[in-house]
Amino acid sequence: MLAPPRHILSKSTFIKGCQCPKALWLYKHQPDLRAAVSNSQQAIFDQGTSVGKLAEQLFPGGVDARPVDTYSYQQSVVDTFNYVKEGHKVIYEAAFQYDQVLAALDILVQKRGKWHAYEVKSSTSVKDTFLQDAALQYFVITQAGLPLVDFSIVYINNEYERYGALDIDQLFTVESVLEQILELQPQIAAKIPELKEVVKQKASPSRAIGPHCSDPYGCDFMDHCWQHIPEDSVFDLRGHGAGARSFELYEQGILHLKDIPDDYHLNSSQALQVQCHKSGEAHIDQQALTEFLDQLEYPLYFMDFETYQVAVPEWDGTRPYQQMPFQYSVHRQDSPGGDIAHFEWLAPSGADPRKAFLSNLLAALGTEGSILVYNAAFENSRLNDLAYWFPRKAKAIEALQERMVDLMSPFRSKHYYLPAMKGSYSIKQVLPALVPHMNYDELEIGNGGDASTAFYQLQFEKDASVVEQTRAALLRYCAMDTEAMVRVLEKLNKV
Repeated sequence: MLAPPRHILSKSTFIKGCQCPKALWLYKHQPDLRAAVSNSQQAIFDQGTSVGKLAEQLFPGGVDARPVDTYSYQQSVVDTFNYVKEGHKVIYEAAFQYDQVLAALDILVQKRGKWHAYEVKSSTSVKDTFLQDAALQYFVITQAGLPLVDFSIVYINNEYERYGALDIDQLFTVESVLEQILELQPQIAAKIPELKEVVKQKASPSRAIGPHCSDPYGCDFMDHCWQHIPEDSVFDLRGHGAGARSFELYEQGILHLKDIPDDYHLNSSQALQVQCHKSGEAHIDQQALTEFLDQLEYPLYFMDFETYQVAVPEWDGTRPYQQMPFQYSVHRQDSPGGDIAHFEWLAPSGADPRKAFLSNLLAALGTEGSILVYNAAFENSRLNDLAYWFPRKAKAIEALQERMVDLMSPFRSKHYYLPAMKGSYSIKQVLPALVPHMNYDELEIGNGGDASTAFYQLQFEKDASVVEQTRAALLRYCAMDTEAMVRVLEKLNKV
């Protein structure tokens, strides 16, 4: 078999084109307009690759047809053809091409003379987009001349709880989707020539922004296509139904929050957001704030956790994608206006952090006084996990939970709202609105996703100076979260 010509469409570009033809055209003709991939997004991509490799153990002894680089897939097509011809029963990263459409498959297996296709996903269920993926793969593979008797999605079983050695058969769920993708074959056959024509166009297709910009995937050309959207736009609306309302207003020619008609149908929270934006004034429910503040008991503790999650559970008693706490920061104030003490802990990389995290946390929080957190549901869930893992500490953990107060509450309820919060009650938005000189922009690590990625990757870092720098950045970030709560509470006390 001779190597086929360079493909026009691949699985990823086909899916991109189905979501938005303009995005497909830009990807092919103006790739420099794409947004850079964030560290946390790259970590998700890398995890997907690792999960795919791990799933190969379900079908051991295969030959590898993956290309040496992304420009060598046509050689993979040739290699796959030869492996099939030579009688190999299991082929990893099998590649096929038909009518200049390329489709690579994670695992191809022959059982009793019949071919079965397996596509691996790091998700915990079969999503609609996976079916479209699989339908294209099935179309290309079968049209290229290899009949398939079944097509399955292999995905993570999030009910698997690890004890001892990793159980590959329990980690993965294999689900046939043949029936669903057969129904999609006419759509695939019709869409391919349509998207090939898009790629051949000399000019970008005209496509207005819309919900498709983030559904089913966030588009990496949004910065380009959305550059005409001003500050304080209708897309800053927050809360239930905000997305649909924003696009409805946009399609009516309304771009700015200040131009939203007073009689436009908004929920109460959105109406308050727009009203405050138009007036430039704060909204303060003094009675509700007083009730919130009156419940606090000194000494006050301001607590924040950082966690990471991985598809493949690392430690006994853990499940896929379960949040692993690896760091905390605690600020303590013994009396109103008193000095602030700081306590922090960061796990060593590559080791089970849970036991040391809990013992250090319990020591830092004492036995009395309110514990302020921002988004109590998150910290409560992590503490529940710790109580499950360490049942002898369950009563001590429950005692902590009974002392917890959610500092997010008055902002979520709009008992205190400023126009600068832009409808959000995230600490990242509330803090600079209340304390303008404090924000996360100057931090090397400035959000939880990057913190999670940075900590997890430390175990693979060989440069001691990079490790030291990253650990210092992690400590600064987590400390910023609890100091932010201290300063936010100070502002509430002065209202």
